[in-house]
Amino acid sequence: MVAFLLTVTFACGVLIAVAHVVNQRFVAPVYDVVANLTAFGCAVGASLLLDHPVPAILSGVAILCWLVLARRTVLDRRKRREEEPR
Repeated sequence: MVAFLLTVTFACGVLIAVAHVVNQRFVAPVYDVVANLTAFGCAVGASLLLDHPVPAILSGVAILCWLVLARRTVLDRRKRREEEPR
């Protein structure tokens, strides 16, 4: 039952992360990127410790999505700084 609940939870997290990546206009706030990378990193660790590979894989996919979003956030912040009048 724990594996099923973890799988559903992390599948929802992956769905949300993928939707953010697909929505090219979405730029995540820095705190959101940090919080999600931390949460999904912990989820991978916990899932592996519980020997639940599917939730660990789903969390790993979410981490990849959030790394894409982190890159998008960094690039957007750089662009905004360059456009600001000095």
